[in-house]
Amino acid sequence: MSDQKIENLLNLALEATPEEREKSLNLDVGYNPLENRWDIIVKYNGSLRDLEAINISVVELYNEYAILSVPESLIESLAGLPQIEFIEKPKMLFFAVREGRGASCINYVQTGELSLSGREVLVAVIDSGIDYSHPDFRNADGTTRIVELWDQTIPGAPPEGYKIGTVYSGEQINEALAQSTVPGQRQIVPSTDTSGHGTHVAGIAAGNGRASGGFNRGVAPESELLIVKLGNPTGEFFPRTSELMQAVDYVVRRSIALEMPVAINLSFGNTYGSHDGSSLIETYLNDIANIWKTVICVGSGNEGAAAGHTSGILTEGNTETVELAVANYESILNVQIWKSYLDVADIRIINPAGLEAGPFQSFLGPQRFNMGNTQLLMYYGEPSPYSTAQEIYIDFIPRNTYIDSGVWRIELIPREIKSGNYNMWLPSASALNVGTQFLLPNPNLSLTIPSTAGRVITVGAYDARTDSYASFSGRGFVSPGLAIKPDLVAPGVNITSSSPGGGYTARSGTSMATPFVTGSAALLMQWGIVNGNDPFLYGEKVRAYLLRGTRPLPAERVYPNSMFGWGALCLRDSFPV
Repeated sequence: MSDQKIENLLNLALEATPEEREKSLNLDVGYNPLENRWDIIVKYNGSLRDLEAINISVVELYNEYAILSVPESLIESLAGLPQIEFIEKPKMLFFAVREGRGASCINYVQTGELSLSGREVLVAVIDSGIDYSHPDFRNADGTTRIVELWDQTIPGAPPEGYKIGTVYSGEQINEALAQSTVPGQRQIVPSTDTSGHGTHVAGIAAGNGRASGGFNRGVAPESELLIVKLGNPTGEFFPRTSELMQAVDYVVRRSIALEMPVAINLSFGNTYGSHDGSSLIETYLNDIANIWKTVICVGSGNEGAAAGHTSGILTEGNTETVELAVANYESILNVQIWKSYLDVADIRIINPAGLEAGPFQSFLGPQRFNMGNTQLLMYYGEPSPYSTAQEIYIDFIPRNTYIDSGVWRIELIPREIKSGNYNMWLPSASALNVGTQFLLPNPNLSLTIPSTAGRVITVGAYDARTDSYASFSGRGFVSPGLAIKPDLVAPGVNITSSSPGGGYTARSGTSMATPFVTGSAALLMQWGIVNGNDPFLYGEKVRAYLLRGTRPLPAERVYPNSMFGWGALCLRDSFPV
């Protein structure tokens, strides 16, 4: 089966064998083998009301997006319905893990004439959860600053309109905090943050520093918090884009109900996609960014030095060769090749022992070839209704336990070239062994999705101690027709913030840079909306103010650029004169 209403990766997954799905990093994401059902993301029109009657579970989101749970046998007939416009499978998300108020000119606006604290503005942290008992997320009387906490990993009592997890109110959290022991608290609100990532991020954006006498306070220390712990019903370790979309939808709906502006923090992403803003997660974020008094801040990811992206230009008569090093004991690997659909090129693959496969030619359906201990599963995709890009997806599947290690060569053999540009991406570095990488990488376009969405504020990282670029920070692009990404950078190296258990720890990454901008957005919205200086200070206007205030860093003279965007966050200079 191959349907052009269905994205290429889902088409391939549906045609793959159970063993191929199980051994692939991407193909089984969204699939529940026990029930033979798929969680999918759809763009639709009209009504999905009748789908529940045919055993399809529906969660409707804003602007005619929805998350469906569908028996595999019904996906083809679902795609045939006129109200279904496009279908994608979920993608796995990877947290972007790697001091900064002063460097970001935030201390000035927290004191003196402005004295901004984030009061009456929501800061929403969609992440790995939070240690709700940490003093930095409690008021002076010990009560919580958390309005609601939706833990998607605990089944039982989801928010109205959703079908996963359990939501806990501020009152329930206060009841838990009144218990004298941690086990007593966990009986009432059992949500935890085992990785500490979400707790650290929330502390930077909005921690009040009570555990340190205010020294380690965050950017918006009096903002109320709305927390979503991402998870998925299959129990996989990594969350997925389908749960992220529901989380953002929930946050915006709750902020409207509470009549409070909201700054949303997303500190994770993945490398799968054409990186041009055309996937459903990207278009959904663009749409929902226009709803209510909302600002969405997303980290650019930590793939800048991972050597997971390369690119080039095809010319007729010249074969392009890309070398890919595969480390020992690698069990999962795939390569996405994205090019213009106008260009026609064959592909030949040579394994480390010199065995050749191909040339593969473009035709619908999967193509398989065994090379040593590795099976190649290749799929030529079609352009989608939202993009002219064509994907060629290659999954390296171990025939036994591991993929053949050494240097693989991917040859692109041009047949008819009109554009010539191509890009290749590997999975996130956190999913691969050290040493699996392109030998001639291009660090540009290493930013992760969904930081590529046009209407989110994309945040890269720099080292505030040396005013220099953080090499791990995902780089973007400054290209005609595409949004300039990242928008700006913030401190992201050795940032001290809250950790589970009541103390503090230092972490690095664009995960740590993003909440500086999220908290700054909250302060701007407090100044404008809450304090009455500008009732329309949200959305793109917040981005404009933040970018106007950016400062250049010594290493770069030309702005915008792919590393720093428009420059480093300087909130003091972002306020209109």
